Amino acid sequence: MTAMDQTPEVQHDSDAPEGPTELSPPIESRFLFVDVAALRAKQLKRGARPRLGDEGPQVAHKLERVAMEEVKRCLVQYEVPSTDKPIPRD
Repeated sequence: MTAMDQTPEVQHDSDAPEGPTELSPPIESRFLFVDVAALRAKQLKRGARPRLGDEGPQVAHKLERVAMEEVKRCLVQYEVPSTDKPIPRD
């Protein structure tokens, strides 16, 4: 299992799909939304292609806005780590 911000370098193949094959579940928590969008913005800054395609905004936006729109449209896959292990207290 790879963390979202530890993704390998993006390879630009013309045959590669632009986004996930299935939509992720909608994010209910605004804190999770911010975390996922921030990690996606980091990927975009490193050279990942935007997943909005032709349906995205026609004007240039900051990568953070593009990432937020992708998360809002459920185009970004994410995993929430399980909390099975007890958190040690000092």
